[in-house]
Amino acid sequence: MKKIFLSSFVFLTLIVFLCSCTVNQTPVEEEIGELPNDYPESEPPHSQVRLTMATGNTSGTYYPYGGVLALAIEASTGYIKIIVSSTGASEENVQQISSGIANLAIVQNDVLNYAYNGTNNWSDNPVKEISTLMSLYPEVCQLIVSADSGINSVADLKGKRISIGDAGSGVQYNALQILEAYGLSAEDLQIQQLGFSASADGIRNNTLDGFFATSGLPNNSVLELATSHNINLIGLDDNKIGSLISKYPYYTKTAVSEKDYGFLSAAVNTVSVQATLVAGSELEEQVAYDIVKAIIEYKENIMVAHAKGAYIDPKYAVQGISVSLHPGAKKYFQELGVL
Repeated sequence: MKKIFLSSFVFLTLIVFLCSCTVNQTPVEEEIGELPNDYPESEPPHSQVRLTMATGNTSGTYYPYGGVLALAIEASTGYIKIIVSSTGASEENVQQISSGIANLAIVQNDVLNYAYNGTNNWSDNPVKEISTLMSLYPEVCQLIVSADSGINSVADLKGKRISIGDAGSGVQYNALQILEAYGLSAEDLQIQQLGFSASADGIRNNTLDGFFATSGLPNNSVLELATSHNINLIGLDDNKIGSLISKYPYYTKTAVSEKDYGFLSAAVNTVSVQATLVAGSELEEQVAYDIVKAIIEYKENIMVAHAKGAYIDPKYAVQGISVSLHPGAKKYFQELGVL
């Protein structure tokens, strides 16, 4: 089997990132490192399979990370070829799975829950033909406030000027659920609905006291804000975290540390949803099995190309599952003893 340097993996990943925002074929023409599977290179275990993976905007995390995963899957299996598609992220990705445009997608597990169960934006069109392959990494629910706002707890938000994210966004739903855990609603606050950058500007311009953000760590808008303003990250009480997880099982408890944000003096507990790799239910069991196997076994190479690869772990992969595992994924994780 051929070997190439890991730097080639990184280079190919950069190509993926720089491609246009339409459907993109990841440029995989070589194997990457020592293939960790048990299959002879000359005898692939399956005839060639071509799949499309829906991800997100090229400026976000889903698209480049999806490209890295595609490279690893193709290199490891030798028979799965993946086209990486730039999209509007979670909601659009579910729609693409439902319509058969995409076979794989990266989706927040809370949005996946809403779509499958027909709640929130999906009340008129639930999507049942979708299943989970694995959790990829946490998207952390963060409440960022100005240090002089007088806000030390979610309970202090009453009457404050707070952005809860764009209208209809996952951030909005997370914010409202966290407020609910503290006996508050949108009517108790002076609500604005802004994206991350505009919310950070609100603190800069003193038109906001704080804002909610759900994202991977660190959030770039928060990092930039911290260079010019004193800000705090508000944690959630353990009992509130417990009640959130009990009512909304797609949440997991998460600690944000000084390594994530230099302005913190101690770790802060909150909750996170999971960026989740999903598939259409028609995906063949062996193909699903080999996809998750490739990602788990190729962690070291994936980590070189993208920091989110550090979260790849069999035990983590089965946390925060909001829609049932695909039979192929379930079989693999049962063999590893994590289910």
